Amino acid sequence: ELPPKTTLVHFIELHTPQKDLYETIRATMDKRVRDAIASRGIEQSQILFLDALLKLRQLCCHPSLLPDEFSNKITASAKLDFLTELLATLLEEGRRILLFSQFTSMLAIIEKHLQQKKIPYLILTGGSKNRGELVEQFQTGKIPLFLISLKAGGTGLNLTAADTVIHYDPWWNPAAEAQATDRAYRIGQDKPVFVHKLLCESTVEQRIHLLQQEKAELANALLNQADRTARLDHATLNHLLAPLDK
Repeated sequence: ELPPKTTLVHFIELHTPQKDLYETIRATMDKRVRDAIASRGIEQSQILFLDALLKLRQLCCHPSLLPDEFSNKITASAKLDFLTELLATLLEEGRRILLFSQFTSMLAIIEKHLQQKKIPYLILTGGSKNRGELVEQFQTGKIPLFLISLKAGGTGLNLTAADTVIHYDPWWNPAAEAQATDRAYRIGQDKPVFVHKLLCESTVEQRIHLLQQEKAELANALLNQADRTARLDHATLNHLLAPLDK
């Protein structure tokens, strides 16, 4: 029988410049999607809607993930600031941590940040050749922090040396997110596991979280990039692209 698993959801308020940029992107993309629906119909506008969600998700992670036309030279990220404080606390407690993100570009930003702070880490992405060696290094306790991309770390890894999992950005498919958590929470784990989910407050991240809880099947189908069969409707559009203060 596995030890207990505790999930902690952290709601993070965006910095004011991030809020302003979020609202600018949201309003711009909302107009684009609605114009497309008016001219082409709702079914033909789904890819544009997914693109709108992607841009808002990128902003929540870090403004520098955005295309140049949107990034507006804002370099601060409330979520990265929160992560920095969280990691400092967890590492001081002696935790062994898996840190997941869907965006390899976000992992690169975190990696640079860790280098500046002189925090030792390992990183596994789809481009990593020495997968087995990295896993062994982590499992033997030499390095306490392992950055892993969604595609590289969803299955096939046994990382029971970890007692903490951080999901930097929410994965729209809860089953895939659970698979990642299960890299640590599986047979062989003898310590309680803590799972931290970082969500930007009042943004598309929190709205997706609510949608998954209320309409999990719709959220999974709609936001799984590989699934084009889901049907976007006006209520979902209004919910996900609503202003920050709604």
